[in-house]
Amino acid sequence: MTMMTKRTAWLAIVALVLGAAVSCVSCARNDDEPRGGATRLTDPTDAVSEDLMVALAQAKNYHHKAKVYTSDGNLGEAIAAVRQILAVPFPQGAPEAEDVRLDARALLAKLLVGQGKLDEATRVVEEGLAAATRDSFFLANLYTVKGEVLEAQAQVADDGSAEGKARADDAKRRAIAAYDKSIAINEELQKQLLGRRP
Repeated sequence: MTMMTKRTAWLAIVALVLGAAVSCVSCARNDDEPRGGATRLTDPTDAVSEDLMVALAQAKNYHHKAKVYTSDGNLGEAIAAVRQILAVPFPQGAPEAEDVRLDARALLAKLLVGQGKLDEATRVVEEGLAAATRDSFFLANLYTVKGEVLEAQAQVADDGSAEGKARADDAKRRAIAAYDKSIAINEELQKQLLGRRP
């Protein structure tokens, strides 16, 4: 995952958390208040549960550890740190859990590709895609990573033989299909977001 993609992913998570807090801004009127009431901001802990904040913080810390290990060239420890993100317990039904796990799977698959473990990278991606319940930036990103894994498989498959070229061509076709799926998800999300604007 590029530095820009990592930054974008974590900004999106922060935006989700802040968005939940902002959505809880309410116009509340107590019986003792005059007509019209008062606008008040709820305490952020009212909007986002402490267990969700702890889970997000844990995931972020493991992500930072993975970044440090990667910068030192220690992909094994980076992979172990990212696997810990997948084990972080989230509150039941929290949509942030799916987003964090999809993002972690994307990073994990890229690290595995860096180690030449293409079959394992494919498994990690496919498990994430199978578990997704809704379209999101993170799901689109995982489809992008699927395309990257397939491109790496195409390079390995092309051994100069006719069979190797056929395998490589097939992997390239599937990579393009994965990129197209990512593009389609993002286009739909853009339409939804633009549709909400006044």
